[in-house]
Amino acid sequence: MFQQGVLLKNHSHYKIGGLSKYFIEVKTVDEIIKAIKKTRLLKMPVFILGGGTNILFNDNGFDGAIIKIKNSNFEIQDEISEKKIIKAEAGLLLADLVNLALEKGFSGLEWAAGLPGTLGGAIRGNAGSFEGEMKDIITQVSSIDISKLEEKFIKRNNQDCKFNYRSSIFKTEAKNEIIIEAILTLTKGDKNSIREIAQKNINYRKTNQPLDYPSIGSIFKNIDLKNIPLKRHKEFVLVIKKDPFPVIPVAYLISESGLKGISCGGAMISPKHPNFIINTLNASSNDVENLIQLIKKQVKNKFNIELTEEIIRV
Repeated sequence: MFQQGVLLKNHSHYKIGGLSKYFIEVKTVDEIIKAIKKTRLLKMPVFILGGGTNILFNDNGFDGAIIKIKNSNFEIQDEISEKKIIKAEAGLLLADLVNLALEKGFSGLEWAAGLPGTLGGAIRGNAGSFEGEMKDIITQVSSIDISKLEEKFIKRNNQDCKFNYRSSIFKTEAKNEIIIEAILTLTKGDKNSIREIAQKNINYRKTNQPLDYPSIGSIFKNIDLKNIPLKRHKEFVLVIKKDPFPVIPVAYLISESGLKGISCGGAMISPKHPNFIINTLNASSNDVENLIQLIKKQVKNKFNIELTEEIIRV
């Protein structure tokens, strides 16, 4: 199971990253537990990897074990009633889940059409777009707590997952848990209408996002309008959007700070969508970090607004 010296850039949408000391792909709960026990014996740090769609791996590599979750089974538990219940493993690609919903005429995942990544990662970060989020369809999440010598299996309902804007309990209080599977509740819908909405969202991404270059999506969280003093709202009245609540798009702030198209080494602040930092020419992790710090500094200077990253660094 344990591979040595695996190049992490090959497991990242960014195509950036050095060598991992160990790399393990696991497809079952038993394999996950065996891998965790082995890493304990070796006394090494562990990182749990899903689709690698929002991770900035360091060029210096990772002096530990990367455990990549590859379980991807699913079953439709209720297709007869109005509510459509799907039980799916964490390693299932979000794209495959969306395609299943489109094929069956299940509504509730149209917002995710065109998004990369895995179900587990989407749950952990409460992925969302077009006013939809994972929290809207999650009924239950099963995970393993690996912080103790004896692994503990935990089941949480939607409320217990403490979903927040691009966050959940798995990002805050339960960082030592590995998401194993989830139960999702969708609804019966009209196939043609569902496909039409999904395709519209895909077309929007193609038109407005720099999908021709490696990236890890939006670097920063949009700004919750309620965190901006009321007297300043008029500054942003023309750009406020719902995401799913009123926010100021960070792309606007970066653009107005004069940073569109700025490069550092092989990385560039996308002229098409400036909340994306794209890998245009074999960028290093330092190239990306330099642009992140530049953006934060310039936006703070111009708007007096602090930006928060939504990416993960390893």
